[in-house]
Amino acid sequence: MNIKSSTPFPTAALIGGEWVTSKKTFPVLDPATGDKLADVPDLTPDDAKRAIDAAHQAFPAWAAKPAKERAQILRKWYDLIIAESEALAQLMTAEQGKPLTESRGEVAYGASFIEWFAEEGKRAYGHTIPTTVASRRYVTIKQPIGVCAAITPWNFPIAMITRKVGCALAAGCTIVVKPSEETPLCALALAKLAQDAGVPAGAFNVITTLDSPAVGKVLTADDRVRKLTFTGSTEVGKILYRQCADTIKKLTLELGGNAPLIIFDDADLQQAVAGTMASKFRNAGQTCVCANRILVQAGIFDKFVAALKEAAGKLVVAPGRDAKSTVGPLINADAIEKVKSLLSNAVSQGAKVEMGGKPDDHGALFFSPTVVTGVTADMTIANEEIFGPVASLIRFETEADAIRIANNTPFGLAAYLFSQNVSRAWRVAEALEAGMVGVNEGVFSNEVAPFGGIKQSGLGREGADEGLNEYLETKMICLGGMNA
Repeated sequence: MNIKSSTPFPTAALIGGEWVTSKKTFPVLDPATGDKLADVPDLTPDDAKRAIDAAHQAFPAWAAKPAKERAQILRKWYDLIIAESEALAQLMTAEQGKPLTESRGEVAYGASFIEWFAEEGKRAYGHTIPTTVASRRYVTIKQPIGVCAAITPWNFPIAMITRKVGCALAAGCTIVVKPSEETPLCALALAKLAQDAGVPAGAFNVITTLDSPAVGKVLTADDRVRKLTFTGSTEVGKILYRQCADTIKKLTLELGGNAPLIIFDDADLQQAVAGTMASKFRNAGQTCVCANRILVQAGIFDKFVAALKEAAGKLVVAPGRDAKSTVGPLINADAIEKVKSLLSNAVSQGAKVEMGGKPDDHGALFFSPTVVTGVTADMTIANEEIFGPVASLIRFETEADAIRIANNTPFGLAAYLFSQNVSRAWRVAEALEAGMVGVNEGVFSNEVAPFGGIKQSGLGREGADEGLNEYLETKMICLGGMNA
């Protein structure tokens, strides 16, 4: 791994300010080549407990710091990330596979959360409340919830950490992070830069492990951990939800999605194609907000299919480090097998592969950009997250049909619609059962807007002021005897 940075990125875990190794390790592989990038410690549940101990010990001092002082440290962390942005992007492409242009964008996106929360943490305002009794006064204050735990995914290995850790630290919390075993190196690099910025020992800990279930049980069972934040599958989210019940933890769960993208007859065709391409093929289709079901009204269907095929045909499948790459590899062999299975099932039920539909010859984990028509709402491909570069198209007739199909899912993370009719756009946006709706936009996430879903897509919000409140408790103080 030949990545130039002003500070060497670590391959050890971080507990209580100390870089921790172990006799037992596991390899981190480049999904584009299968080459080993590094070995990292395979830590145990006991190590996770040590990390909680460290976070618990660090919490009082960190929480007591004025918000402005915490903000200054976070701002320095942000500055260090920006200074190392190219090295971090190369590291991300090496361990996650996405094109380098996307990795650069994610580093900037991830850093934006630290910058935002550094400032927003200074605005954790309480209230004065008009009294009900002459001798009393009521006020509320916001206080950090305490030790937090974060379990993060592989598809956005920097942004999913900064969105949680930056917010927790800004609020005055300390945190233990368990990154995905597929992409631990970005987490460790972020922790090193945070340490360099002055984040104190124990405030930010990183546990690398292959034994996620056992470590997860430690994080959920310990009553000193007052909040758990998780981004990942709904199946795992439900397990963590149950495990947190005994200690009544506060939860932020950003879980699976099945995003509909609706294109009406009155849509701007060029705009709709561009939005679909951005939503569907970003990160090789491996995002929780990807357009999973593309609903196209009958009057524009054929034109849209032709235009989408033309646009998708310009995508370049190649290792992410290739300057021309726009579609990198999938994360592992299971991901490839899932895409192949979903496509095979759809074709067996009458769907038609318009382009692609097979692995690409760049390597074992590459898959060709694919467009499939003839998909119906009852097919498996329309009911499970594809998590690959496959655009599945469903034809619909009326607005009511589109809304019915779009909402016929237990998930409700993101939805998209394209229409030049403002009344229709507003009406449909209100009717869609999703936590986020993009109107004539295929990518909408940013640090100033709340991110999260409804139904089985999760609980709580990240980003924006709503995100900060997820790490704060409101305390009411009643002052009596005021007229004595």
